[in-house]
Amino acid sequence: MVMRDIIEIDRDKCNGCGNCTTACAEGALVLDEENKAVLAKEIFCDGLGACLDVCPVDALKVVKKDSDDYDAKASYEHVKETRGDEAAKLIHGAEEFIQETGKPLACGCPGTTAQEIKRLTAIEKEAPVATGEAPSELSQWPIQLHLVSPAAPYFNECDLLIAADCTAFALGSFHSGLLKGKKLIIFCPKLDDTSPYVAKIAELLRVNTIYSLTIAIMTVPCCSGVEQIMRQAIELSGKDIALKKIVIGLDGQIVS
Repeated sequence: MVMRDIIEIDRDKCNGCGNCTTACAEGALVLDEENKAVLAKEIFCDGLGACLDVCPVDALKVVKKDSDDYDAKASYEHVKETRGDEAAKLIHGAEEFIQETGKPLACGCPGTTAQEIKRLTAIEKEAPVATGEAPSELSQWPIQLHLVSPAAPYFNECDLLIAADCTAFALGSFHSGLLKGKKLIIFCPKLDDTSPYVAKIAELLRVNTIYSLTIAIMTVPCCSGVEQIMRQAIELSGKDIALKKIVIGLDGQIVS
């Protein structure tokens, strides 16, 4: 047994839509006889929270729990048996992952899948070609969470946007559509050392008046870590702050 991140389901909230069962590549979630989401086995849950973004009733959350560790091999065999070979290749940590186009890289994370995103040119769209430079809406520096100071004066009485690193590159209208009028903090929940992040954001929220708080994340599983960190920080701050979530697809479209 180890203390680790794992999914917890609020049965009272669950409406039996089944979205989480298909969003989980490892097949960790199933519907029981009462049409409620449950963990098939705890060893199938990798704790990354890919299911969080698809639940329409906020019935899922990632918690710390003493549990058997995630078992990639068992998950692979489980998905292979229930969903087939191709689905099994997408599970987190499977030894069968290979580094080639259309397959996840060796780390096994579905978010590292190499893929080309086809886009139409302005001519193909029969649209006018834009001229001139789009203005930046960035109004403070620094923006990386490791570098920002919770006591920086521009955070007081502001609308705050906390964005996963990749969002600004995926969403063409990031500046005009999301950042305009807001202060910005960015970080990557997968590659950063996030150990000080909850306490740092909690302090920022505690000592400042925040008018609105928005997070922007990608559809890849690791990005759910942004929401987990933010919800823990809000709770630790003692403030009652509503959290708005913007989810961006790899094609640059806002999903939710």
